[in-house]
Amino acid sequence: MDAPADWAVLSDEQLLECRIAKLGLRLGGTPVESLIKQLYDELSAKGLGFHPRCHIGDEWFVPVGIPAIFVPFFLVHDRLRALERKMMLEVEGETPEYFMKLIRHETAHAYNYAYHLPRNKGWAQVFGQTSDEETPDFYRPRPFSRSYVVHLDDWYAQSHPDEDFAETFAVWLTPGLDWRNRYAGWKALQKLEYVDELMRSLMGKPPLHTPPYRVAAYNCLNLKLKTYYARKRKLYEDTYPGFYDADLRQLFAAPAGIKASSYLRLRRRRLLNAVCQWTNEKKYRVNELLTRLIERCDHLGLNVHNDDPQEDFRVSAFITTLVMNYLFTGKFKRTK
Repeated sequence: MDAPADWAVLSDEQLLECRIAKLGLRLGGTPVESLIKQLYDELSAKGLGFHPRCHIGDEWFVPVGIPAIFVPFFLVHDRLRALERKMMLEVEGETPEYFMKLIRHETAHAYNYAYHLPRNKGWAQVFGQTSDEETPDFYRPRPFSRSYVVHLDDWYAQSHPDEDFAETFAVWLTPGLDWRNRYAGWKALQKLEYVDELMRSLMGKPPLHTPPYRVAAYNCLNLKLKTYYARKRKLYEDTYPGFYDADLRQLFAAPAGIKASSYLRLRRRRLLNAVCQWTNEKKYRVNELLTRLIERCDHLGLNVHNDDPQEDFRVSAFITTLVMNYLFTGKFKRTK
């Protein structure tokens, strides 16, 4: 259905039937517009005159070969932020600080395309040989490595040479960050020094590559909100295989007491927040994991002692272990 002019007052069920492209969304006049201006001011303060154009899209991304940035549609309207939070339990880029971290990262990709930076011999020597392959869904980060900056979650700089550059650029661009002091003694400092030198060489130079493009060809917004969220949820849901009953029987071994499923339901929000805080995994994925654990505990008829003060710790550790195994290997492993 075409969205009515007052779509913001629709119920969630009614709004989900609307096509995103028909909502009439604009960057102008929104808080996002002022944050984009902040980005441009940061670039100008560094002497960089190329300001990548920004558009509304279905997620954070820079199209391959196109020096333009797409910002998720749900960030430009409070009603859509509320729907995103309900459907996915969190909003990526919701706070100004988080938004700026993400857009600085995407700006680096835009600069790569605008100036063909990976073709420079020095770029490849510092960050490694890039390729047309996408950033892998799973990689083996080294959390204590000092060869990479730490900017976005999940040690993202370690996932791909392009992401290593983007994360390094984002740190370099961040106002007020004394990156020379912050990364003193790190090998990553050499990368920051290289980016600093490289960006100075671009001062006053127009981009080499600004191909024409149709925004609609990339924004992926010609679908209903319910379809968008069905696909997004499925993307996260499909990552979780079955669970190990032996682990659950060991964790909830009481012959009687509170039902384990009731215990998990009662502590669901606390466990969700704790696990997401320490793993940086998406809340929707961890919530789905908890849902399946609850269902399996019901099926197995498991119980937990009423007065065991260590149970919360054990359950949090168990779920965190499952999630970290998945983040590092792309699959769950047994916890013993």
